Amino acid sequence: MSTARPVTPVRAGTVTRWAAETDVLVVGHGCAGAAAAFEAASAGAGVLVLERAGGPGGSSALSGGELYLGGGTEVQRACGFEDSPEEMYSYLRAALGPHADDEKLRLYCEESVAHFQWFVDRGLAFEPTLWDAPTWMPTTRDGLMWLGENAWPYNEIARPAPRGHRTATEAFGGWLVMEKLVAAAGEAGAVTHSDTLATALIVDDTGRVVGATARRHGEDLAYRARGGVVLTTGGFADNEEMLADHAPHLLAHGRVSDGLDDGSGIRMAAALGAATRRMGVVELALTALPALAVRGMLVNAHGQRFVNEDVYPGLFSVAAVLTQPAPYWVIVDEEGYEAVPERERWGVVPRFVSETLGELEGELGMPPGALDSSVGTYNTHAARGRDPYFHKDARWLRPLEGPFAAIDPRAGFHQGGRPSAGAGTGVAGFTLGGLRTTVDGAVLDVSGAVLPGLFAAGRAASGIHGEGYVSGTSLGDGTFFGRRAGVAAAAGLRSAS
Repeated sequence: MSTARPVTPVRAGTVTRWAAETDVLVVGHGCAGAAAAFEAASAGAGVLVLERAGGPGGSSALSGGELYLGGGTEVQRACGFEDSPEEMYSYLRAALGPHADDEKLRLYCEESVAHFQWFVDRGLAFEPTLWDAPTWMPTTRDGLMWLGENAWPYNEIARPAPRGHRTATEAFGGWLVMEKLVAAAGEAGAVTHSDTLATALIVDDTGRVVGATARRHGEDLAYRARGGVVLTTGGFADNEEMLADHAPHLLAHGRVSDGLDDGSGIRMAAALGAATRRMGVVELALTALPALAVRGMLVNAHGQRFVNEDVYPGLFSVAAVLTQPAPYWVIVDEEGYEAVPERERWGVVPRFVSETLGELEGELGMPPGALDSSVGTYNTHAARGRDPYFHKDARWLRPLEGPFAAIDPRAGFHQGGRPSAGAGTGVAGFTLGGLRTTVDGAVLDVSGAVLPGLFAAGRAASGIHGEGYVSGTSLGDGTFFGRRAGVAAAAGLRSAS
């Protein structure tokens, strides 16, 4: 029996009093909501944003803040890299696939340079420097980072160019991205009602979405939207029932969210017959430190390698969790561990240290000889600068020598003295599936027709992703298609009048 809050659509004719009327109603004030609100207000529409939390930001503000942008931005050029929309598309199509949304992805890549400039115009600054090593998150203010573009097989699919753009702050920068976007939306004229939980969509007699009901401080309210409603309520990582129905891979693990990604916007639209896409796809992050993994090896419970460790860490995470027996271990020697500066170890310490691989196998409960075989094979080829099994770049190859350490991702990271979301199973993640939309954010029903007056963007919608993910594509596609949804909703004033 479901315990979820009912989201049955409300008929406009039953509303006796409107708490407020506006041209465009945006539900959710994360990155997609802020972008939609800014563009709708800049187009001359009156904009009201409903935010269930005490203030804007959402999961976007807690994110790393990377923006996946390319095609030849000024930061890329300053760092000495040539790029094009075609090369960007080729990489993302492979990394976000299979079955990425081709129409959205092509548009996103073609307009990526302009989207970068949009962020600059909103007040975000990017240092013209590169972080040149695999990582989840640089500890510096470098404005550009690699996100797997230079790792096999992607370096054979597209000319490698780093596209992870980072605003000028150390480590996590989502808060700064949101600070600038929220300020821009407010300056453009958007008004925010915080502590206001949207509960259902309101439709008129023609089936057009004309507003939403909400609850604020114990009072039931109704908000009217003359042009359209834009749902930017996030994914459903925090809804156990929806995960069980659609994405059970995430149930046992930590969540990367603000705790409010309950799928409410998806459910409200689905109650009107909205179609969804890719609801079973999740992003998983194994709390294995790339700086250590790349200097050693990532192995499964049987002591076997299964991936090139210099690939984007989200991809080695998914490969581990979805295809390999747990637990997973980072095996590194003393030289590799000491080569990583203490600040960049994120509080990670080995769980086991042994002089020999045989001793380490015993500590880890692996089959006798398994780890010795894996390291022996790795060392034989590394001595020749080769990795014929997984093609790790020669930059990171050298024979491993005792003593050896095993690092347990289940311990999580302890950057800043706080454990990461993955502490426990060593894995945390979020959902990628959502409402099926056009490139302009219009929500489609199960027959493929547009639901008039209803738009969506961000994790509430299915964006550019297929079955893969790369950091920066959530903030990137959320803001890009949030902008387009805001423009389309503002334009909806003409069709609604």
